[in-house]
Parts: sequence; structure tokens; C-alpha cells
Amino acid sequence: MTEFPISDVVPLGASVEADELPPRFPSPFAMPPVEVAQRAARELVAALPALGVDVAALQAEGGGKMFGVLVVRDADGRLGYLRAFSGMLGGAWHRLGFAPPLFDTVARDAMWPAGQAVLREHEVALQALLKDGTYTAPRHALRSFDDEIVRDRDFLRDKHRQRKAARAAARATTDVEALHALDQESRADAAERKRFDAERATERAFLVGRVAAGDARRAAIEDARAAESRVLMKQVHDHYAIASARGELRPLRELFAPGEPPAGAADCAAPKLLGAAYRHGLTPIALAEVWVGAPPATGGRHDGAFYPACRGKCGPVLPWMLQGLAHDPVPEPGADAIASDEPRVVYADEHLIVVDKPVGLLSVPGRSGALRDSVQTRLRARYPDATGPMIVHRLDLDTSGLLLVALTAAVHTQLQAMFARHEIEKTYAAVVSGVVVGDVGTIDLPLRVDLDDRPRQIVDAVHGKSAVTDWRVVSRDPVAQQTLLSLSPRTGRTHQLRVHCALPTVVGGVGAPIVGDRLYGAPDSHAAPRMMLHAERLVFTHPVTGQRVVVESPAPFA
Repeated sequence: MTEFPISDVVPLGASVEADELPPRFPSPFAMPPVEVAQRAARELVAALPALGVDVAALQAEGGGKMFGVLVVRDADGRLGYLRAFSGMLGGAWHRLGFAPPLFDTVARDAMWPAGQAVLREHEVALQALLKDGTYTAPRHALRSFDDEIVRDRDFLRDKHRQRKAARAAARATTDVEALHALDQESRADAAERKRFDAERATERAFLVGRVAAGDARRAAIEDARAAESRVLMKQVHDHYAIASARGELRPLRELFAPGEPPAGAADCAAPKLLGAAYRHGLTPIALAEVWVGAPPATGGRHDGAFYPACRGKCGPVLPWMLQGLAHDPVPEPGADAIASDEPRVVYADEHLIVVDKPVGLLSVPGRSGALRDSVQTRLRARYPDATGPMIVHRLDLDTSGLLLVALTAAVHTQLQAMFARHEIEKTYAAVVSGVVVGDVGTIDLPLRVDLDDRPRQIVDAVHGKSAVTDWRVVSRDPVAQQTLLSLSPRTGRTHQLRVHCALPTVVGGVGAPIVGDRLYGAPDSHAAPRMMLHAERLVFTHPVTGQRVVVESPAPFA
């Protein structure tokens, strides 16, 4: 394995007092990083040009990168820090001045080219298929045929509508033969519609079959490519041995058992930094990871912002690496104490209630069972005789505001169906970073969970679920460089409003993250006392009484 020189431990640019150092190693999953780590990160960012990093490339669209620093102490008590980047930088795993990857470079180099060559063969075959006329022509033909069906059906519908109107006017006659002729014409129109549908269905089925044949060929190539990729990734992961602070080694795949590590596991900055510290006998003090450059196309990162270690790639790795080192536990969102009289009930009848959820209280208990405190748990203690209470929809932990709760199973089913039909109006207030350009808009960007960094959501036009948000500017504060928005989601995707606000305008977002958003926020998001997002209005038709219900809760920050 290529070793980097001990001179890559960089002295901190200013002296550090003893009380500035944390008593234990802070959890890499906690935010914000301690000040001494933030200071080292700022020094790293300033030094990137001198280290030969193409900063202009980082600032180009989609070119941003996560960098990390690890403040360390050597055997003589001197303080400094190590530097690392996530994944590759400029197409290279190794860069002078940065911690190297954790895999066995020689062994990886021996097997990687052959595996990549096989994957390239599949990719070439796939691209050739996508350009092949036997694949593309049926798809174009089907689209054209469907357009033709719509035009012909509209023409036929208009013709029949006109004939029907003429018959209606003619039916005033008392002539039996004339009435019979009108009935015959009506039946002829119905028969014509049936023939039209039957003929088009037969023709369309033929085209669909040709498209399906092409899809089967494409699926076969993609399945073969995926299978080869899995084999290659297993070979890659076999070359990682992960060290703990005690000096014990475990294979990477063992840390993720019984599953397999995701692509890029152990290639983030944090594992590289800890691995480098252990190899050189350095004691880790504090860590920080900072995003440098343009946000990714999927959103969720901002230049200069600090981020916790990702749970998907680093969740099993970092706790093992910290064994033997005094460190803070992994934070559990929702574990903070909340006043016992929360949540406040703002509307109630025998069928349902609406509560005002405070920041920091889960809507429902955590999946692991470790976090039981939630709106649902507390309401069930208050309403022991009800079959519920059952949460109808959810608010994020850091979001406050109105939450609809059913007291019976029947009402719960009805309200959920109303949500599915978009019959319940929800309005949120949000303070965002920046002065928003424009007064109103609609964001239509599909979302899915980031499989490597749950619960973060990202934009995915292929696999994402439809997510649509209407927004309106309520007021602007040029001095504070903030804007108060009214947000109306048409769909209810996880973190929908947070992602849609944070995404840049060039991809269709608002381009202004919500103040205090710890996942998608601006660099100063951790300085805010809370996330400035509040569900302030619910409007729905009562499923039992049929009356229109309007419940409001003014945002505490508006």
C-alpha cells in the first residue's frame, strides 16, 4: 500500500488552548463539528490551490467534492491535522498531501482492469442496442400510434357528439319511422366506437409486443452487467481490511454482513482519515467533513457547509474504527426531552383531533424501537379508550405544526384515502436563506431516498416518485438575506419541501435552503436555533360530518 509521509500531518495555523479540545472524540455523525475541527477544515479549503487541486473544476456544475480533516495529536503531544477527500479526486485515488484509500492498492490494480473491461463490454452492447433501429423504431412507432389514436378518438368523439345533438333536436317529432331511424343511427355510432377501439387495440398490441421484445433484450444486457458489477464489487471489497483504534482488523464485508457493502463503502473521507491516523500512531481528536464546490445534480450539498458522516456507507464502518478510542455515542434524532404537555391539541371532536407538534418530537416511534417517545405514543396515553389515536400523516422531527390524527380506524382509513386523492390542503411557512427571485412558482422534481445516506432524499428522474410543490413569497428581508415563503405540497414525499427549497434554480428548485435545515441547509444552518419550517394550515372535509374544517397555527418565527 502506498504510504504518505508523516509530513502530511499539517500543523494548525493558530495555537489551540486545552479547553478548546473536546474531552472525547466527537461522534462523526453529530453536527456541527467542534470549532478546532472547523478551523482545520477552513485551512484545508484555503490550501486546495497550493495542493494542486483544480478549484475551478470543483465549482463547475456537478463538480463539487466532500473533503475532510482529522485533528490529531502525536506521541509528543503536538497537534496537527490530516486531510482527505471522498472517493477519487480528479480521477485519482492518491494525491500528495491527502490520506490514501484503505484498500490494498497493488491487489486492486491487479484485478480492477479485467473487471472494468467486462463492464465496458456490457455498456458498449447496451449503447449499441439503444441506437439500433430494431430497438428504437418500434418505440417511435408506438408513440406515433398513440398520438394518432388520441387524434382519431377526439375526431370520432366530436363527430358523435354533434350527431347526438342533432338527434336530440330531431326527437321532437312524433314520426315513428323517423324515431326508429334515429335509434338506428345511435346504435351505429356505438358500433363504430367499438370497432374503432377493437381495431386500434389489435394494432397497438402488435407494436407493444415489438417494444417488449426490445425491452427484454435491454433487460438481459442490464442484468448481465449488474451481475458482473456485483462480482467485481465483492472482489473490490475483499481488499479492504478496516482497523479499529485497538489495532484489530476486520474485513469490510464482515462489517456489513449479512448484506453487502454499498459501492463506495469505506471510501469516504472519515474512514481514510482514521485509517491514516492509526497507521502513524496518531491519536484522533476531532473530525469535520466539508463540501467544496458546486452542489450535485441530485441536490443536498452546499459549498462550505459541514456535513455528518453518511449512514449508508460509513454507518457500520466508523463505529468499528472508533472501538478502543474514547468517543461520544452516535446521536439519535428524537432523543431530546420534550415537555410532557406537548403536543397541544388545537381541534378535537369524537372522530379526530389536530395537534400542534413541537420541534424535536417524532410523529411516530422510531423503527428500531429504541425511541418510543412520539406524538402517537403520547396521544395514546391521553386517549386510552380510543381505538387509535392513529397518525394520518407525518411531520419531520425538526418540523413543527399541525398534525392530523384519527381516533377511530374507520376515520383513519377515510382520511388516508383523502390524502391519497389530494383532497386535504396543507400549507407551510418557511424561512429560507437568500432573497428569492420571483413571487410564485411550482417545483416538479421526483424524489427518492439516497440509499447510501439515509434519510437524505435526492432527485431521480428515473426511479424517483412524483413530488410537486407550489410556493409563494410572503415577504423578503434584504438585510438578513432571508425570505418567508408559503409552501403548498401537492404530494407528500419525505423531506419534499426541504429538498425542493434547497435545490438550485437551474434544476428547477427554489435555490434557497430552509434556515436551520441540518441535512440540506446552507453553511450556517447549524447556527439557527431550529429549522424554520412550520405546518400552519390544514383544510379538509370532515369524513363523518361532511363539514369543511379549517385549522390554523401561526408559525412561531413568521
